[in-house]
Amino acid sequence: MFSSTELELLLEREERYQDLKLRNQAVISLLIYQGLTVGEISRLKVDHIDLDKGIIFIKNSRKNASRHLEIMPRQYRILDRYIHESRKKLLKSETDCLAIGKLGTVLSKDDIHYLVSTYKGLFPDRNLNPQTIRQSVISNWMNEKKLPLEQVQLMAGHKWISSTIKYRQTNVEEQRELMNKWFPID
Repeated sequence: MFSSTELELLLEREERYQDLKLRNQAVISLLIYQGLTVGEISRLKVDHIDLDKGIIFIKNSRKNASRHLEIMPRQYRILDRYIHESRKKLLKSETDCLAIGKLGTVLSKDDIHYLVSTYKGLFPDRNLNPQTIRQSVISNWMNEKKLPLEQVQLMAGHKWISSTIKYRQTNVEEQRELMNKWFPID
């Protein structure tokens, strides 16, 4: 798993083209701050992002429930500049999809997987892909930020609480203290 600090390093990568840099930062920010799946990102429409209210609407899918997620402060500038500047330059045909490729077409799931794979140089000895990023984000919500289980379930879009519980990490030191308190070894 990746910590929140490690995930934010993904936003710092140098890019050759400014328009693609903003697009890449927008996609990566949706992965590391909202924990979206690649399918959710590829289906995301421009009007699903309300910068005035600071909310992103995620439509339901076969596996995940619909939800409204807060835009993080660091994302405002990235999403605003991408939507109002870079996306318009990349766009070749009329579409309301948010993520646009360098050829002006909608980013597919495979395109997003490829985009994330280009960041593997930052963590050469670890498995970096959209799924491990999402798992890390959900785990960080529960274990670093100590958000309630039900809130994490809603934010992750899990339909079943059992899908969320598996991200809870047990504190070994805390367990040891409880064991020694209730079952001391004399």
